[in-house]
Amino acid sequence: MSGEGEGPRPPHRSRARGEPLDGAATRAPRHRAIATVCLSGTLEDKIAAAAAAGFDGIEVFEPDLVASPWSPAELAARCADLGLSIDLYQPFRDLDSTDDDRFARNLRRAEHKFDVMAQLGVDTVLVCSSVAPDAVDDADRLAGQLATAAARAGERGLRIAYEALAWGRHVSTWERSWDAVRRADSAALGLCLDSFHVLSRGGDPAGFADVPGGKLFFLQLADAPRLAMDVLQWSRHHRLFPGQGAFDLPGFVAAVLATGYAGPLSLEVFNDVYRQADPARTAVDAMRSLQWLEEALAVRDPASGLVPPPAAPALSGWSFTELGVDGVSGPRAAEVLAALGFTHTGQHRSKPVQLWEQGGARVLLNASVVRPAATGVASVAALGLESADPGRSAARAEAMSAPVLPRTRGAAEAELSAVAAPDGTQVFFTRTVPDGWPADFLPTGQQAGPGAGITGVDHVGLTQPFDSFDEAGLFYRAVLGLEAQEVVETAAPFGLVRTRAVTDPDRSVRLALSAATLRRGGWAPGVPEPQYVALATDDLVATARVLHEAGAPLLPLPANYAADLEARFDLPADVLAAIREHGLMYEEDGAGGYLHLATEVLGDRVFFEVVQRLDGYDGYGTADAPVRMAAHRRRRQAALVPPR
Repeated sequence: MSGEGEGPRPPHRSRARGEPLDGAATRAPRHRAIATVCLSGTLEDKIAAAAAAGFDGIEVFEPDLVASPWSPAELAARCADLGLSIDLYQPFRDLDSTDDDRFARNLRRAEHKFDVMAQLGVDTVLVCSSVAPDAVDDADRLAGQLATAAARAGERGLRIAYEALAWGRHVSTWERSWDAVRRADSAALGLCLDSFHVLSRGGDPAGFADVPGGKLFFLQLADAPRLAMDVLQWSRHHRLFPGQGAFDLPGFVAAVLATGYAGPLSLEVFNDVYRQADPARTAVDAMRSLQWLEEALAVRDPASGLVPPPAAPALSGWSFTELGVDGVSGPRAAEVLAALGFTHTGQHRSKPVQLWEQGGARVLLNASVVRPAATGVASVAALGLESADPGRSAARAEAMSAPVLPRTRGAAEAELSAVAAPDGTQVFFTRTVPDGWPADFLPTGQQAGPGAGITGVDHVGLTQPFDSFDEAGLFYRAVLGLEAQEVVETAAPFGLVRTRAVTDPDRSVRLALSAATLRRGGWAPGVPEPQYVALATDDLVATARVLHEAGAPLLPLPANYAADLEARFDLPADVLAAIREHGLMYEEDGAGGYLHLATEVLGDRVFFEVVQRLDGYDGYGTADAPVRMAAHRRRRQAALVPPR
């Protein structure tokens, strides 16, 4: 189990380019690049992170170079030492002008940038469509000015990639930028297509078929959520890596590649979180997004030349959920599990790990997790997932930049592979067979009985760090093959909370990932970053009665909540009575209903839910979260404040 400790995540270890994966076909990736604007830190930090994550090249964002002590030639040398090519210099803004004198000054400015490019060893510069008041509207005059600049670039063996900004003054669509390039008719002038600028304006990539592949000089990729806001603000603050947003990036790139484009797949993502986060971690997230994208392209077009990684084996459920506990929280967690109807059936052969079972639900209590200076703390430390092929699941993870974690195991103990999720939770790939991981536990002599009617684990809820909410969605999608559901936002007592579920098609594995949309200040709620294990039952009212009689620490809810349910829903009298007596919660979607209850918090942040899905309900009780969060805070305050 996760007995190696709950310390910092190990550094990402990239394979050498072209190194084959164990158990996987050698891949044939496109040239992968990333713009330095995607990453936090200085230029030194950015290129080191890009190289460590396995990128082949970079786009140099001019402000990063201006702020660097390195000369352009020194940057070129440093990149060469790291195995990085410089694929694009960007951006050159507001080239065209209706004022002839200003256009002449812009050409002189371009000549200076050409000098910089010569020192960098890069042959392509990105020229954005103008947003200036004096931007040229006349199509022929614009084409003539672009041709003039391209001629000067061509004399020096350089090229201009012209891009339509979605908020450009006169050129804001890719069709208008292509019209200007076509009219200019210069060998040194071509298009840069940016997925955000095209898709944010509802552009149709099918039209790329009319563009010769040789005139597509560069491709920039970014995903984004669907937002109803100014396109400039949307672009500058909310872009995401491929696979994290709502755009059809596989369809977009497939349309580009169909033209014969043979250049890099390059990421250009403006995002406030990425600009604050650890660049090494962000670069790995970025690389994973391209790996996911390449797989989608390979599946879409087997003739693409891309070899996909091992397909994600089917997941059939939860083998275990593991809580990391200590000398204070461990006994309390064991007491609550017993009250919930679980039986302590096994003790690990070599680690201080207990196995508790009820129905198909298995919970491990691991007291070997190390937390310096912390007592009375419990957290979800590991998730065990039933995989049709654990070895192939591990190979898949490696192919998606999620290296298998090092583990020590005793003689005759099961060999398990685990990877670290973005929040540090370890994810194990298992098969629960007699000679599998359960054989690592010696029987206690106690047999699991009917308990309280709990049948298994419905889902697990994990609060994500502010910086890794989108990263986590892509991790579970790319590494495990789960599909991300729509993001739901809830006005909670301590601010807006964003929740996204990820699940397999059969709903046998469900995760509810949530995060506060802003960093919290010094005043924080009583239950920061809560985690929970939702246990399934076929009759929650009956289960609640058993739990109440067993003394389980069920969370009391205010009478106002039950009164509101009675007004909104036509619920049977016995259900309403149970809601009032046992603190049940209820909500509905278009398919059915959802009964659920929660325990008090155990060890600072962990609690259990018991849930019953009715008639195809597919949600997670998110609408009830504010009521539950407020109730948890009241209980925590009562426990922490001594009586007068």
